[in-house]
Amino acid sequence: MNAIEIEVIRNALTAAAAEMDVTVWRTSRSTIVRELLDYSTAVFDAEGWNLAQSARIPSHLNSMSHALREILARFIPPEEWGPDDVVITNDPYCGGQHLPDILAFKAVFHEGTRIAFAGTLCHHIDVGGLAAGSYAATATEIFQEGLRIPPLKIIAGGVRNDGVWAMIRQNIRKPDLLLGDLSSQLASLDVGAAAIRRLAARFGAPAMIEAGGRILDMSEAGMRAAIAAMPDGIYEFEDFLDDDGVEVGKPIRLHVQMTIAGDEARVNLSGCSPQALGPVNATLASSTAAVMFALMCCAEPGLHMSAGCYRPIKVEAPEGSVVNARAPAAVAHRIAATHRLLNAMNGALHQAVPDRIPAAYYGNSYVTTFQTVAADGGREVLVEIEIGGSGAHPAKDGVNAFSSGMHNNSNIPIEMIEAQMPLTVTRYELRPGSGGAGERRGGLGLVREWRVDAPRCLFTANMDRFVHAPYGLAGGQSAAPGMLELDRDGDTIAVPPKSDNLELRAGDVIRLATSGGGGFGDPAQRDAASRSRDERLGYA
Repeated sequence: MNAIEIEVIRNALTAAAAEMDVTVWRTSRSTIVRELLDYSTAVFDAEGWNLAQSARIPSHLNSMSHALREILARFIPPEEWGPDDVVITNDPYCGGQHLPDILAFKAVFHEGTRIAFAGTLCHHIDVGGLAAGSYAATATEIFQEGLRIPPLKIIAGGVRNDGVWAMIRQNIRKPDLLLGDLSSQLASLDVGAAAIRRLAARFGAPAMIEAGGRILDMSEAGMRAAIAAMPDGIYEFEDFLDDDGVEVGKPIRLHVQMTIAGDEARVNLSGCSPQALGPVNATLASSTAAVMFALMCCAEPGLHMSAGCYRPIKVEAPEGSVVNARAPAAVAHRIAATHRLLNAMNGALHQAVPDRIPAAYYGNSYVTTFQTVAADGGREVLVEIEIGGSGAHPAKDGVNAFSSGMHNNSNIPIEMIEAQMPLTVTRYELRPGSGGAGERRGGLGLVREWRVDAPRCLFTANMDRFVHAPYGLAGGQSAAPGMLELDRDGDTIAVPPKSDNLELRAGDVIRLATSGGGGFGDPAQRDAASRSRDERLGYA
């Protein structure tokens, strides 16, 4: 095939992933998918390697290929997939990340030849477990975290497995929302498969397979060029989680040793802490996603993001560590470890390419879940994932309240929450002074308050960065750490950032203040005009 044909197919596959993305957005039911946009879509080659993806969640997109290839190798081999089959799983120990994330894959055939897979991943509002939202902060094994779905055919030969469908419905708090979102995933797969088949009808199966290989090779070449542009050497950095929510006050180390040699990178994670008792552990799929994302961000604009980018990067992570947990370790808040791993990767990369790497972003998913209980016993569930400020860059200030790093979420509009839940958002604003000082200022975090209007509410928090603040670079200062409080009857009470099923009542107000980003450069070198602007806008 010539270069023009390859580009036509490459862009058409990317468009197919984007069309799948829009399908999920337009047809999903829950606020966590439809409004917060916590989902991803992608297209894979016939062997399960990621070829094209939508502009969604890095934590998902750099792990979906790992999951699909594990399913193909260990559970459902390629020859057992038909053109009308859909396989799902949410099991972290079968290639997934954590139980709320349900993966769905569909094989795509042309004239009897398997040419691709379409894939979707949605973070669902609840899959059971100790706490609403399946984000139990004090779980100590995965069996406490919710329903585990092994890789299985939810659709076989075009027929839905109603037994599995009923089993899912029976085990979760908001079945209509979850099954509605899962139906959205299935519709998205059909849209993606149809787009791929249209391409195959034009070019033929052999051309599609050849194009897939060429796309991976192009991405590999771009990634190798990016690594080769870095000076050879060994670069180390570490950051810490506050604790795991169970052994409170015991920090968890995320240490990176990165070796750049020519056009290859080796990342050794053996210095990370052993796996934790609480649910901050990550599987290898999750941790590898963070490593890949950090290095891909160092490439020149225009790099095509595909599994070819992974080829020059080797990750070493001992099993039984916090970045390669061994079953049945709890993993609900695995994003805490991967956010912090990305911060550590960026700290190491700053030593290699100091002009390209920003200070630490907030580095945490501020997960809050509310399960309200009405007088008649009716229950509603809200899952919110708040963000903070991005780290200052060598050439510019950090961005305020900006979804950074391992996620790419939106916020749930206040009007949507108040229309669907007996909650009132009483405050939502930037948090002055939360960004780290520097020649370039770190971005500001947020303050968000929820008032309970139901007779009873169970509140769960699963978050970090309340002790170990986001670091500054090149003399820049750290950002402010987070804060969580309860206002009740005129008193303000500190709430632990990892709390399960805290009993709230009507009139209680929960207030969350998130971290900003670290500063970059000596604060004394900040120019007067920027200082004046900070004061005028109330940022200081």
